[in-house]
Amino acid sequence: MTSPKPIPDASVAMIERLAARVRAARTGQGMPRRALSELSGVSPRYLAQIEAGEGNISVILLDRVAKALNIRIEDLLSEDGPLDGDVARVARLYKAAPEAVQGRVRALLAPENPTALRAHRICLIGLRGAGKSTLGRMAAEKLRVPFVELNDEIEAQAAMPLSEVMALYGQDGYRALEAEAIARVVDRHDRLILAVAGGIVEDAATYDQVLERFHTVWLRTSPGEHMARVRAQGDLRPMEGNPAAMDQLKTFLTTRTPLYQKAQAQVDTTSKTVQSSLNDLLAAIAKNRFLGRVGIE
Repeated sequence: MTSPKPIPDASVAMIERLAARVRAARTGQGMPRRALSELSGVSPRYLAQIEAGEGNISVILLDRVAKALNIRIEDLLSEDGPLDGDVARVARLYKAAPEAVQGRVRALLAPENPTALRAHRICLIGLRGAGKSTLGRMAAEKLRVPFVELNDEIEAQAAMPLSEVMALYGQDGYRALEAEAIARVVDRHDRLILAVAGGIVEDAATYDQVLERFHTVWLRTSPGEHMARVRAQGDLRPMEGNPAAMDQLKTFLTTRTPLYQKAQAQVDTTSKTVQSSLNDLLAAIAKNRFLGRVGIE
C-alpha cells in the first residue's frame, strides 16, 4: 500500500487560514456551531473538523458556510484578511455606482503623477528685475499660451491696486490673497505661463503648491542688473529713502537662492539681451517638455 502524499505547505497554510476565519466569523457573531449547521446544512461534526483545520471541505459546502455567516467565500480563502466594515461598505457602494462615478473614484484614489499634476503650466520665479514679466509675456506669445501676472490677478480679485492691497491687508493679508490667486489660476488653466512675485518662495505652503502644480523656471541675474532693470522700469521703490537697498537686495538673493534652486530649470539672464534670454527660456521649456511637444515659430 502506498502512503498518502504529504500536503504541500501552501495548502496547509490555506486550511489553517480557513479554520481560523470560519471560527472567528462564527464566534464574532455569537453564533453557536449548531445554529451555523442549521443555516448552512453542514453537520456540526463537519464544522468542528473545519474549525480545527482537519476538514477538507468542498467548494459547494464552503459556499453554504460563507453565506450562512454573511461573508464572501473569497474572504475565507484569500491570503489577505477580510475587508473591515467601512472598506466593505465602500466596496459595495463602488460596485453599485455608475461607471462615471467609478472613474472619478479611481482618479481620486490613484497615486498622483507629478507631471500630470503640473499639466502644461509654467511658473517663472525669481527676484524683481530678472525678466519674469517681459520674458514670460514674450514666451507665451511665441508659444501661443496665455500669460498671467499673478499680481494682476490679485488686483483684479481685490478690486484695488497692489499698493492699496498692501496698505489695507499688510504682508500677511497679501500672502493669503496670493495663495488664493494661485488656486484660481490652477483651476482655470491647464496651459499657461505665470509670473509670480519674488517673495512667494518664503511662504512654504504656497510655494509647495507652486512646485506641485507648475513646471518652475528660475530666472536669475546679478544683483547689479536686478537693481538697474527695476530702475529702468521706473520703479524707484527699492531705492527710495533706502540707501542700503543694494545690500538688502543681496541679502534677499542670498537667503532665497536655496528656495529658487528647487525650480526644475534655471535661465541666467546676466549680461544678455532680451532676445538671447528669451531664446534660452524657450530652449529650457522645450528641453524639459513643459508644454509637451510644441513647435516654435
